[in-house]
Amino acid sequence: MNFKITKLEIPDVLLVEHTAHDDERGWFKELWNEEAFKEIGIETRFVQANMSKSRYGTLRGLHFQRPPFEQAKFVHCISGEIFDVAVDIRKGSPTFGRYVSVVLSGENHKSIFIPRGFAHGFLVTNKEGAIVEYLVDNKYSKESESGIKWDDPKINIRWPFKPVVISEKDNILPYI
Repeated sequence: MNFKITKLEIPDVLLVEHTAHDDERGWFKELWNEEAFKEIGIETRFVQANMSKSRYGTLRGLHFQRPPFEQAKFVHCISGEIFDVAVDIRKGSPTFGRYVSVVLSGENHKSIFIPRGFAHGFLVTNKEGAIVEYLVDNKYSKESESGIKWDDPKINIRWPFKPVVISEKDNILPYI
């Protein structure tokens, strides 16, 4: 296997540490391997790949899709650095309202797998900005898009600093 998988404090969310194969040209890494993930019980089939470019201090999220369009996500930072967050919004879950966070960057070769039933967001933490790619396992539905406000006091996310840029849409999202 070309990556190490670690269960985070909410065990359904996985940190993936990719093995980068370096040589004189740079490096190569395997980002996703359906067979390897099936071996550990993750049988997700991605149907769409999304990419965003954001400047320093931009906060995107916390977003999710309501049923029947909920989405699992596989998030990877191509360049720059982000503070990435997944919040458990599964009613009845023992970890409902709790979050996990990881730092993803173009240099650390890490990704995060977020199953359905989680809100997701990130804050760009480096001055040069960031390019983020995420794969999703269900199509997007405008009517099903939803979210939670980034500073929800019940969730109490410890962001590294106060965001500089937040879309109006994200800034008026409801609390959990």
